[in-house]
Amino acid sequence: MIVDFQEKLAQSAPRLRQLLSQFHQPKVLVVGDLTLDEFLTGQTERISREAPVLIIRHETTKQVPGGGANAVYNLAKLGGNISVVGLVGDDEQGKVLMDIFQSAGIDTSGIVIDSDRPTVTKTRISAHARQSVTQQVVRIDRKSDLPPSPAVQAQLVKAIQDRLPHVDAVVCSDYSEGVMQSGVISAALQHTLVIVDAQKDLTRYRGATIFTPNLPEAELALGYAIGSTHLEQAGEDLRNITSATAMLITRGEDGMSLFSASAHHHIPAFNRTEVFDVTGAGDTVVAALTLALANGGTFWESAVLGNLAASIVVRQFGTTTTSVPEMLSALDKLLNKD
Repeated sequence: MIVDFQEKLAQSAPRLRQLLSQFHQPKVLVVGDLTLDEFLTGQTERISREAPVLIIRHETTKQVPGGGANAVYNLAKLGGNISVVGLVGDDEQGKVLMDIFQSAGIDTSGIVIDSDRPTVTKTRISAHARQSVTQQVVRIDRKSDLPPSPAVQAQLVKAIQDRLPHVDAVVCSDYSEGVMQSGVISAALQHTLVIVDAQKDLTRYRGATIFTPNLPEAELALGYAIGSTHLEQAGEDLRNITSATAMLITRGEDGMSLFSASAHHHIPAFNRTEVFDVTGAGDTVVAALTLALANGGTFWESAVLGNLAASIVVRQFGTTTTSVPEMLSALDKLLNKD
């Protein structure tokens, strides 16, 4: 299978390069749960006299898009013309996220500011002693468990409807943080090319073009474990319950499996030895896949480019992105692999 794949990859190389060169052309709307990821690091000094806890002297703070915001940011960093519909709170974290988006050239006019809920923020506090490695100590989450008000949901629906005629694809990025209510989903599904990245309840997106669950998400949707002997059946079962045109199951070190009405394809992992952090890799897959599909790429071509993009970002720690030049370089290395 791998030999056959390598031959097909070589034959498709000119087309893959062409698709990459066109990544700047599509207009993509992302609808989803926006998160700010914060990383605070410092050096441990001593145990507090007030309580048995570490005192950490702050050194650095890093703030990056997370959740659905990471999908938005990945699309923009790959060159796409990106707009976004989602929620932030009327708080400092929301302002930071909006500033990051605007600095990347992302259209934020569809983001609704909801003063009744915080911007979803995940703050990871890490510490180290002198001459020791840095380790995460605690994570603090800011979020609301309540759905947005009907008025806010109506604003989101209108923002989607206003933008649908002007975009080439819609990405639904569902992290179960409240944005993706039934009315919002219905509005997004009115487009002819819809890519869904949802952690659960895939059937709510019935009729979308392609879904990108990872293995645990696929198993959750199906209600049974997927072994190598069940993989083909799982792909078809997922397509049936979602009425999807295609289903892409990402399988970590085992690569990806693509299922459509015409064919099943297994795409091997392009990088098994230099994996340092898989955080956000799924968003990177979605970004490259979407831009390729919006440029007229086949499901197979688009999945290969999604796989290629993910093989780059897992080489780095933390939530990160890649670029078209990096992808072209990685493609050349892959083609020249012995």
